[in-house]
Amino acid sequence: MADTQLAHMVYFTLKDDSPEAVEAMVQACHKYLKQHPGVLYFSAGTRGPEFQREVNDQAYHVVLNVVFDTKESHDKYQVAADHLTFIEENKAKWAKVRVFDSYVTS
Repeated sequence: MADTQLAHMVYFTLKDDSPEAVEAMVQACHKYLKQHPGVLYFSAGTRGPEFQREVNDQAYHVVLNVVFDTKESHDKYQVAADHLTFIEENKAKWAKVRVFDSYVTS
């Protein structure tokens, strides 16, 4: 699996779900998590409130999607200074964080 891409999807439920707090979290993702070696795809945004099907999870406010070229790049990201700073500066704002890491192909 060393050469397989790794998708790192993170769903943040915030303690403060005000529009300002949600936007601040999205901006923090862009500031600290976007520019890392091995990132093939990056996006951060908000849950679309209009998606109300029974299968749509409503229990989050901000989503982070990062696809890395390899698991090795992902592992380096986990201990990178910017990633650790992001966690330290924002963890008090989180009510819950769910992480989904998957091997993917395109």
